[in-house]
Amino acid sequence: MNLWAVLAAHRQEILTLTGEHLWLVGASMAIALAIGIPAGILLARRPRLRTPVLGSANVIETIPSLALFGFLLTVPWIEQRADRQAITALALYALLPIIQNTYAAITGVDPAVREAARAMGMTPNQILRQVELPLGLPVILAGVRVATVLTVGIATIAPAIGAGGLGELIFRGIAMVDNDLILAGAIPAALLALAADFLLSAVERKLRRAR
Repeated sequence: MNLWAVLAAHRQEILTLTGEHLWLVGASMAIALAIGIPAGILLARRPRLRTPVLGSANVIETIPSLALFGFLLTVPWIEQRADRQAITALALYALLPIIQNTYAAITGVDPAVREAARAMGMTPNQILRQVELPLGLPVILAGVRVATVLTVGIATIAPAIGAGGLGELIFRGIAMVDNDLILAGAIPAALLALAADFLLSAVERKLRRAR
């Protein structure tokens, strides 16, 4: 059976697994954004925290995904469901580029612009909301793009703990020594990563032109 026949035969399953994949990526990115952007802002305000926070995020990035999944099996509440383990692990992997780029975006704002905002009577929170974040948004979005593509790829490991996603077909294909089945999972996952990269790159370019 060739690849196209395999794709046609598993069309409905691929759609279902794609939905599961998107759920894992979407939920993990939402958590990573909720933590990473405030953390990046905090580092810009408290530079002394930069080394321990970014160091911790770097360490997490070096942990093999299966090892991290195994560690999360011991964490209360998270260990009760495979999808919680996968989403937590993916969110942890997504943190580094989001924190780094948010920090770079805030600290990269021209000091003269910040000083002009202070001279106008803006409070630090107003400067953040109305000056620093709007000017730094393209840089932040670049970090989000990297994190999203990274997360889409790592999510293919989620079936190792029963969390679903397109990796299900890849693992099944490996077990059956069926290259076409492996590609039936790998190709949609690659297309998701490329689509995310293309869309977020387009938004990033638009924001840069609008500045």
